[in-house]
Amino acid sequence: MRQAGIEYRSTLTCPECGHRETLTMPDNYCLWYHECSGCAALLRPRPGDCCLFCSYGTVPCPPIQAGNGCCSGG
Repeated sequence: MRQAGIEYRSTLTCPECGHRETLTMPDNYCLWYHECSGCAALLRPRPGDCCLFCSYGTVPCPPIQAGNGCCSGG
């Protein structure tokens, strides 16, 4: 369910090679794994972060933006 005022696009920056990729964030599950299209590294959230967008994105995931805490599922 889309909420007003929530940004659904975030740019991930690979911590290995610096490649940037803009993705649309899901609002009904977390993205915990993503293969960098620049170097093929498998990105995973940093310890303590709920998802890739909270670790490497320009915008945190929709549940965090809404103040609802970490997203659920995966």
